Amino acid sequence: MNVLCITHADFETPGVIESWALDKGYNFQISKPYKGNNLPKVDAFDFLIVMGGPQSPLNLKEAPYLIDEINLIKKSIQQNKRILGFCLGAQLISEALGAKTACSPEKEVGVYPITLTEEGLQDPLLQELPQTFPVIHWHNDMPGLLENSALLGYSQGCPHQIIRYKPLVYGFQCHLEITLDGIKTMIEAVPQDLKPSTFTQTQEELVAQDYTSINNMMCKLLDKFIRLEG
Repeated sequence: MNVLCITHADFETPGVIESWALDKGYNFQISKPYKGNNLPKVDAFDFLIVMGGPQSPLNLKEAPYLIDEINLIKKSIQQNKRILGFCLGAQLISEALGAKTACSPEKEVGVYPITLTEEGLQDPLLQELPQTFPVIHWHNDMPGLLENSALLGYSQGCPHQIIRYKPLVYGFQCHLEITLDGIKTMIEAVPQDLKPSTFTQTQEELVAQDYTSINNMMCKLLDKFIRLEG
């Protein structure tokens, strides 16, 4: 399987997703449009993963390469590719489908629980998960919803945490892929994001969390995702 992973900052990597793909023997390619990388053609990959980053679809003029990413997502959806988006990636999926990104009611930075909706509990990707479980958050915005999309999960600070846009297209506003080392890198790179708020943990709280269990959940979800039928 050919996997294309689009990243948006040096300090925000695919984390455990990359090791999962390499362990499976997949061809894993990282594209960095923010560094001037040209995006591959849509027929060059089977599985598209769009990661988070500090950019926002609410300010496309500041990051015009995001428009190319949105167009690639549109083409990928048309060709029934498998697509996962995390944080900014989820927002770009919603933009590609015509649902506008919005500001989250609360900034969330840290490990906080999300809760699955009734539809989420029955979703083929999520149905074996508990109704409430901890995930990683690092965001100000959230993806939009369409009439025919399914809201699968929410948190106390953000109503749009997991969305199924199509049978093979999911957006996660939350993160499950960031490792402890990745968290330490983000703390160093963007310390301003830790400005206190209702749902912002301190540096000490962040590094004390159990990322291994969250990362293991990510790998199990990836295993299930590649078995989903469109």
